Amino acid sequence: MSVPLVVPGASVLLKWVLPSESEPHTDSALLLRAAILNSTVHAMIPALWLYDVGNTVTRRFPDYAQAWLSALMKFAIEEAPPSKQWLTKAIGLAQRHDVTFHEAAYHAVAIVNGGCFVTTDSRYANRAASSGSVITLSDWRPPAAPTSSGTRK
Repeated sequence: MSVPLVVPGASVLLKWVLPSESEPHTDSALLLRAAILNSTVHAMIPALWLYDVGNTVTRRFPDYAQAWLSALMKFAIEEAPPSKQWLTKAIGLAQRHDVTFHEAAYHAVAIVNGGCFVTTDSRYANRAASSGSVITLSDWRPPAAPTSSGTRK
């Protein structure tokens, strides 16, 4: 049984460090983080994630930017290097669904690698639903734990 691939969006990654009282669906974000840490799911993100998350943290929480970005970097989530394949997919998604390139980049990484983009942006998820491989964080659920086969020795 293979481990499912998830591509958490910047908004999901932010929920791992932002104060939870100001962030809806933090519980779901922390479930996703736990699933990644215990290898129930495999995570991959486009290399632009640091700039995406760093922009928000630095503007909204400048006193915590260094610590929070360092903490996120310690997760060492696999970064998808830019490739012609995901670049072409991201451009197509951005044009077809009238969304920004950086939003489409996360989604493209998911599609090209056979995973699912998890985002807090329901507007994006609704616009791009017809392309598949996208779900809102509020709808994401951890994969079911494997069950025993019931065979006897």
